[in-house]
Amino acid sequence: MKRIFVVGCPRSGTTIVQALLARYPGVLTLPETAFFESVFGGIGQRWQDPDARRDPWYQRHGLFARSHGPRRLRRLESELLGLSQAPPWRIEPCIRRFVQLLDEVASSQGCEAWVEKTPNHVMYVDEITRHVPDAHFVHVLRNGEDVVASVVDADLIHPTHAFHGGVRHWVRRWNRVMDLQLAQLGGAGHYVLCLEDLVEQFDRQWTRLCAFLDFDPSLPLATVPHNAVADAAAEPWKHNALSGVVRPTLRKSENLFGPRTLEWMRSSLASYDDIRARVVHAQECGTQRPCAATFALAETRTPGRDRAFAA
Repeated sequence: MKRIFVVGCPRSGTTIVQALLARYPGVLTLPETAFFESVFGGIGQRWQDPDARRDPWYQRHGLFARSHGPRRLRRLESELLGLSQAPPWRIEPCIRRFVQLLDEVASSQGCEAWVEKTPNHVMYVDEITRHVPDAHFVHVLRNGEDVVASVVDADLIHPTHAFHGGVRHWVRRWNRVMDLQLAQLGGAGHYVLCLEDLVEQFDRQWTRLCAFLDFDPSLPLATVPHNAVADAAAEPWKHNALSGVVRPTLRKSENLFGPRTLEWMRSSLASYDDIRARVVHAQECGTQRPCAATFALAETRTPGRDRAFAA
């Protein structure tokens, strides 16, 4: 069974990539589970949010899953297989049952692969790698200015805790994700994909992604995904991505932000041109491993601008 995790900063295009993969024959997918986030907790600390709380010692030492994890597992087993049994509270057996659940559901539908897409799981890649045999990760990247604008826009129209925090909060978070994702560039089991390249060069990018996943790019894609990707009523901001048809995305920052905010945001975000060039260069090398000298993302940001903006 091929186990695929699509991860990235929220509003980066992870849903459209998930839906695209769900159009491929023999692929099972399902709405976001947030399973590993629920099991391990500490998401605020992993984002390095300044106001994040520390988890209890027994969770920091990996002895027991947070209560949300086993409860989420029990609900998934009920929804997907009609089972009702007590979930394990220790981390390893809890994750093992989660993987077995998705394997069983996929096999029952004649599928040879499943896709789990939860953007925040980008913060739990090490744990997933440790506990899920042969996990494949598809990292989706998108221009930081567009990501921040999309998050703010979604929060204005459909207020939700997932998008709270404002511009400064999400600029910091996007930079954090870029650091994590570029660290995986060239790693075994990891494929880094820029959304803009998928839009502009779909055939080339799809062929490369298929090569990473050992898919046949010549097989026709279904008109729509074989399974539900998300609940459009509960997450209306995903509506345009549910078809799995890749289209150009709208740029919203000029309409949402004033000149001062745009100036600060552009100077505080890591250079996406440099990031995208690194990803493309690694793809051209054939291994996604950087072939030229690497550089620190911190060098692509202008220091002190955060304090100037707050003045």
